[in-house]
Amino acid sequence: MSETWDVAVIGAGPAGLAAATLLAEQQARVVLLDEQAEPGGQIYRGIERARNHAALLSALGDDYRRGTDVVTRFRASAAAYRPGSLVWQVTPQREVWFSNGGRSHVIEAKVVVLATGAMERPVPLPGWTLPGVMTAGALQIMLKSSGVVPDEPFVIAGSGPLLYLLVQQCLAVGARPEAVLETASRGDAWRALPHLPAAMRSRDLAKGLAMIAALRRSGVPRFRRVSDIQIEGTDAVSGIRFRGGGREHHLATRLVALHEGVIPAQQMARSIGCAFAWDATQRCFAPVVDEWGNSSINDVMIAGDAAGIGGARVAEHAGRIVALEALRRTGRIDAVQRDTLASADWQARRTHLAIRRFLDVRYAPRAEILHPADDVLVCRCEEVSASALREVVRQGCLGPNQAKAFLRAGMGPCQGRLCGPVVSEVIAEARKVNPGEVGYYRVRPPLKPIAVGELIAPET
Repeated sequence: MSETWDVAVIGAGPAGLAAATLLAEQQARVVLLDEQAEPGGQIYRGIERARNHAALLSALGDDYRRGTDVVTRFRASAAAYRPGSLVWQVTPQREVWFSNGGRSHVIEAKVVVLATGAMERPVPLPGWTLPGVMTAGALQIMLKSSGVVPDEPFVIAGSGPLLYLLVQQCLAVGARPEAVLETASRGDAWRALPHLPAAMRSRDLAKGLAMIAALRRSGVPRFRRVSDIQIEGTDAVSGIRFRGGGREHHLATRLVALHEGVIPAQQMARSIGCAFAWDATQRCFAPVVDEWGNSSINDVMIAGDAAGIGGARVAEHAGRIVALEALRRTGRIDAVQRDTLASADWQARRTHLAIRRFLDVRYAPRAEILHPADDVLVCRCEEVSASALREVVRQGCLGPNQAKAFLRAGMGPCQGRLCGPVVSEVIAEARKVNPGEVGYYRVRPPLKPIAVGELIAPET
């Protein structure tokens, strides 16, 4: 017999930690499953170890240090915690299958909360598959996990708040970028202006402006309104070429960190059958959820950035709001109690979200990465180019699932995580329709590669 819980929470980032903590404090039987070896998710990665390294903790900033309180409160709760648990299937009947220690296990829950967070948007540019190219998030993970920073020339390129935060963190630990290439356009700045008054209600706007001012003071070369980025090299990165200020530029570098915003992680929710809708502003799919985090599948809930990008503080409040709804669904509180207990988190969530529309428009993804040049690889695993995708559309391919049959796109080790958003965009562009009409891959378990033996003989 499998274990049965009131609530199973998947993901130990801000949303998952907040949800599991509140559920445990309200006496619910809750288990938190997470793939990593320690709590914190990507945002608060390594926070417990960082507490013993004052210089690193200071360099990573106040927002990162907040993770100490979040994790400490979770550790003090009675929530069951199973780190190192790779969830590879969740069924609509709320069975959660996961791998831990080389063996697969299954548990059941009355309610399942998906707090699987976000992923960085793919940035398909010429040369993006070269060794020496990584995402800005990957560079930040190295810094948070072990204090490692590049010891060779590096360039940070893209747009969005994380870009400025990463530069600030690198400078604080003595790692100076060769340059920062900002790809946000002047047109997006004008389009974002109507949303500025609402953004001014958020303290995050002042933080962002302070980071930009710090970048100016640092003297790091800053190129604005950059386009036509090409990463050069044969066996590894050797340089980067781009257009900025009306002329061509070239920089020698050994490492390039790319970032063009984040989008909800959708694989797990899609595999269960949750409904998704197309977000035309941020050019991504997001799950259809109500104000309490309920998905289209009964008793499957989605919290934090997995439900829509809002940031760490929004995710924390959303985690508690979802937890209160889960308590109502399991019969521990009624709707009136839920509403009363959630009022403070609702207010705080609204305050932190005040800046969101401004950011979404100001740092909207650009056509250059949504519709890459023909010779750019779109599916890295199966080495499928944008031109190959466009050709099969001319042959009658209507969407990503047919592209699998034509080209094996999305059938590699990443199972479409990296190529899925771009494949939908390229097919939609070729068909001259909305990506929402084209759709996304049909996601099937196992969600991550596991040994065949774990499928044959799972432990219950």
